[in-house]
Amino acid sequence: MKRSYILFIALTISFSLFSQETVDSVKVADNYPSKEYALNYLSQEKNIDKFGTIAGQIWSFAELGMQEFKSSELLASTLEKEGFKVERGMAGIPTCFVASWGSGHPVIGILGEYDALPMLSQKAGVPTKDPVIEGAPGHGCGHNLMGTAAISAAIAVKRSMEKYNIRGTIKFFGSPAEETLISRPYMVRAGLFKDIDAVIDNHASSVFATGYGVSGSANMSVIFRFSGKTAHSAGAPWSGRSALDAVELMNVSTNFLREHLHISYRLHYVITEGGEAPNVVPDKAAVWYFVRNTDERIEDMFRRVVNCAKAAALATETDLDTVNIITGVHQKHSNKGMAELIYSNILLVRLPSWSQEENNFAISLQKNLGVEQKGMPAEISPLKPPSTVQTGGGSTDVGEVSLIAPTATLNFPGSVPGAIGHHWSLVACNKGTAATKGLIAGGKVMAATAIDLLTKPHVLDAIKKEFVEYSKTHPYKSFLPEDAKPPLDLNLELMKKYRPLMEKAQP
Repeated sequence: MKRSYILFIALTISFSLFSQETVDSVKVADNYPSKEYALNYLSQEKNIDKFGTIAGQIWSFAELGMQEFKSSELLASTLEKEGFKVERGMAGIPTCFVASWGSGHPVIGILGEYDALPMLSQKAGVPTKDPVIEGAPGHGCGHNLMGTAAISAAIAVKRSMEKYNIRGTIKFFGSPAEETLISRPYMVRAGLFKDIDAVIDNHASSVFATGYGVSGSANMSVIFRFSGKTAHSAGAPWSGRSALDAVELMNVSTNFLREHLHISYRLHYVITEGGEAPNVVPDKAAVWYFVRNTDERIEDMFRRVVNCAKAAALATETDLDTVNIITGVHQKHSNKGMAELIYSNILLVRLPSWSQEENNFAISLQKNLGVEQKGMPAEISPLKPPSTVQTGGGSTDVGEVSLIAPTATLNFPGSVPGAIGHHWSLVACNKGTAATKGLIAGGKVMAATAIDLLTKPHVLDAIKKEFVEYSKTHPYKSFLPEDAKPPLDLNLELMKKYRPLMEKAQP
């Protein structure tokens, strides 16, 4: 009885972020049992083991974007066994799926990702660089935890909805290839989010936090392909026209362009094709660009990068064959009401209790990385106002969803503070007991938040009202060309190379 009273008080205090017009303690008390039921489900040892095992399996699969066949099927089949209706191959992407349970409104969406990153193979729980397979992919962003945390929340919510006859629909959106920002623009275009009332996003982290406002960078991902004429590089080079020269000259031009771009820009490229042998003038070459800026500046910056490509083709007398836009995404526009609601449930769930072994590993990794040796996170991060200065940063295709429905992101702990994103050190963190504790804590916050949205119409109405007002000045506009198609063969050759080796190494 004492424990229930303490939890009730914590929950009531956490809702003080909202005004009395938005929520009151009586209605919180009325809805408490359904939330407690979901949290207790995720506290059961068998379920902690179940979801920890799933996250570990996806970590071992380490499948790159658009090739996450095992990872997506594991998540989809787990939801299917729980009674969810699963639709596979959505938005023209084989590894994209939507799982739903319930009927009618409210419709609450939970996002999940499961793609790995190239070149980051690393043994779990080892604080020095030690790849499982040299050069193979690894989960250096925690997507193995994110997809798993999201389905754990969806299942907990579904069970609570059944027990307490809660009306509405819970949906899980299995979103492949987030690292290359591909799936969600196509998912939005396919209308998969058109009936959603609110969306809960999540990301693995070393903090327990959320936020609101505009963050990150809009991004245009594009491949420029040039063609020229072959010739003997020594015997008759004047007869050839080097497509590689065009790529290199374009890169020189864009690097000079940097001086004249606003400080909010980011620009990166890799040459994906540049000839086969130095004694043959290459007649085919390609370069893959990420063009990043704010929503307001991205299109003009992209235009200027295209002009650099056109000028390079003119200067080298080659042809700019294609400007293939793979994807285009907005900055993330997180809803304040959603962030406040998520934060109230962070305060309810609280940080996991880390073991001495988990703290020792964290300190060893921090020492080897040359960062402050403070162990695992000890405090919940405060909910801060958003920055008013946009100065670059990473991108996420969650930005597309945030302009379609009220959305905010939960960052759940489990990684070692100081571990580096898209780096072997983070791969080492993303499997093990601390990672499992983090994903369960994240699942609890998402489940509790979804139940609030399903059972407190006044809270959801306030969130939706905020979104409608914001949308008047920030309407959604797709950056995808009408004829753009998802690149289904992306990372195909890399996975053909590494999948058999990784399968042999799997336990």
